[in-house]
Amino acid sequence: MSPTSTSPAHVGLVDPATATGRARALLDQVHGAFGSTPNMFRAVANSPAALQSMLGSFGALGGGVLAPALGEQIAVAVADRNACDYCLAAHTALGRKAGVSGDDLLAAQSGQSADPRTAAVLRFALKLVNERGQVDAADVQALRDQGLNDEHIVEVVAHVALNLFTNYVNVALAVPVDFPSVKLRAAR
Repeated sequence: MSPTSTSPAHVGLVDPATATGRARALLDQVHGAFGSTPNMFRAVANSPAALQSMLGSFGALGGGVLAPALGEQIAVAVADRNACDYCLAAHTALGRKAGVSGDDLLAAQSGQSADPRTAAVLRFALKLVNERGQVDAADVQALRDQGLNDEHIVEVVAHVALNLFTNYVNVALAVPVDFPSVKLRAAR
């Protein structure tokens, strides 16, 4: 979808101007963080509990040990693998804001990086997605070999899980993309 897509979502997009209660308070937080209210959050606002969970995860991981740039590269890799146009567009934009080059974001779509540490993280993240979490000791050791400790490793898993949640919301609910579109590399 393009940023101007008019295809309707499978759920209503909550209007921040008319939202009430918890949904309104949470959407106000989103607007404060982004300067706007992206469609994904408007869709998730149908369940204030789900939106609160999502925002809590974004906030907690934003303060974790993984650099924001690496978090965005994980998000781009997972989005591309899951053919999530919305998340690929959003996290490419956010990755650029976090200082990731266009070439590095393009490489991340395929789970690649010239940096060995980032490449190991992206391979692990995509194995989690592809194998539904079924990784083995050698997969974890590959991260340790790149200097990641238990805290880093658990955060990688948390980033993947959060991105699966957002990918599934956007794909399953056909949320219209409101970020500049990015071409998927994954086969649909």
